[in-house]
Amino acid sequence: MDTRLPLPLLGGLTPERFMQRHWQKQPLWVQQAWPNVQPPVTRGEMFGLAASEGVESRCVWLDDRSRWRVRQGPLARRSLPPLSRPGWSLLVQGLDRHAKAAAAMLERFAFVPQARLDDLMLSWASPDGGVGAHLDSYDVFLLQVQGQRRWRIGPVSKPVWVPGAPLKLLQHFEPTQQQVLEPGDLLYLPPGWGHEGTAVGGDCMTCSIGFRAPTAGELAHELLLRLADGVADAVADANDADGSLRADRASRVAAQLAQRYRDPRQHATAQPGQVPDALAAFARDALARALADPQAVTRALGEVLSEPKPQVWFNAPPAAIGTGALRLAAGTRMLYDARHVFINGAAFAAAGRDARLMHLLADTRCLSATDRKRLSAPASALVDDWLADGWLELDAP
Repeated sequence: MDTRLPLPLLGGLTPERFMQRHWQKQPLWVQQAWPNVQPPVTRGEMFGLAASEGVESRCVWLDDRSRWRVRQGPLARRSLPPLSRPGWSLLVQGLDRHAKAAAAMLERFAFVPQARLDDLMLSWASPDGGVGAHLDSYDVFLLQVQGQRRWRIGPVSKPVWVPGAPLKLLQHFEPTQQQVLEPGDLLYLPPGWGHEGTAVGGDCMTCSIGFRAPTAGELAHELLLRLADGVADAVADANDADGSLRADRASRVAAQLAQRYRDPRQHATAQPGQVPDALAAFARDALARALADPQAVTRALGEVLSEPKPQVWFNAPPAAIGTGALRLAAGTRMLYDARHVFINGAAFAAAGRDARLMHLLADTRCLSATDRKRLSAPASALVDDWLADGWLELDAP
């Protein structure tokens, strides 16, 4: 995608201009951002998915006492209210993993790094249906694909939540803007903007394109777990079967991490419960050495960011692998940095032409048959393994 060309999806703004002016800064309303847009699935198909195991779904409604209620899926059709009953919504999360049309929709938003993209959620609402006034901690594009929905939005500086509600709803919400979205209209909201969407009439369907925004603590936790696995592997590689150090085969960092704590100068103590200063210093030094390699941190980050969601699984293809064009499977996450290619939580070193072709596959989520033939023998064998595991699919001619 040429980020310097205007996009109707962004109201004629170039992706560069949109990111500078609106991303994480201010909302954007776009009329007919996607003319003639069609829902990625029909209402019947959506209700069928909501009843399926492995599909994340919710039914949200207001009861007779104006209290919010939520029922988690799977949701059989008979467990849902009648279509004509006002004030309820059905939401299906991660639709892009279950419908190719939804996955194709996400490709329109490829001007944002894939590492930030989360998924596409589809919501259906009966007349006056919605999920209440709330805010998200991440960016979201709201694309109307059927019917009408009235959106009221406004900045929220100090959110106060409705006590006891099954959803994180704003107790006091003072919207500053409102507009009714027609099919093809788009609303972008930065994090922290309160919003309340209400269906106008029936058969209202809205696609929500959401993005990942981990906290520093969440990311640190995941990185440390990955680094810990790497340290354990390095220590194992640095020692042979009888425990003696193989310095000639281990990296310098691995050799240092394989060293055991020694305290030949430890004095007798009258306070055996106290942690020795020397042991605390040894621990700090060990952690510093484990984090000293910037490539280890970068590799761990790529593995974490490319890890599929827990609800994702892959099916091996029933037919022969074939040699045609390739496409990433719907649930596959593929990223890269200067030295690695990451796919579904695994890291592989890549350089030269192989790296360029792998980057093309990650960026466009497809690789032509011609480009596939240009892969080296080891890279081609790796791609065949991914195909056999269901991470890739043969692209339709």
